[in-house]
Amino acid sequence: MSEKNDSYHNDEIFSKVVRAGKRTYFFDVKSTRGGDLYLTITESKRKYNEDGTFYYEKHKLFLYKEDFDKFSDGLTEAIDKIKSLQNGTTDEAEIEKVAEVVEDKTETDAFTDVKFEDLDKE
Repeated sequence: MSEKNDSYHNDEIFSKVVRAGKRTYFFDVKSTRGGDLYLTITESKRKYNEDGTFYYEKHKLFLYKEDFDKFSDGLTEAIDKIKSLQNGTTDEAEIEKVAEVVEDKTETDAFTDVKFEDLDKE
């Protein structure tokens, strides 16, 4: 491996900060040892302790090159849907269809009670 590639390992190649109300988003392009680029998206929000001191609550998402197109398509579709719903350009049948999909997903994602001691039994 060349010295140049080694110096880019996990180094930020590009960084973009987006301040949005109480949240800040960081879009960071980084490189793996193999030279593949990936994106980290970090959401940071200032929170306060009871004593008035603050800390930052962070949530990070790693997005790899094989997922860029699917992620981008899904994000664009979701944002377009929100915009159409807010503009009232979607009819009532479409809104009901979306509500049914959300309802069905909620039912299938229900919590299942698993007893770990039963896993050892044959």
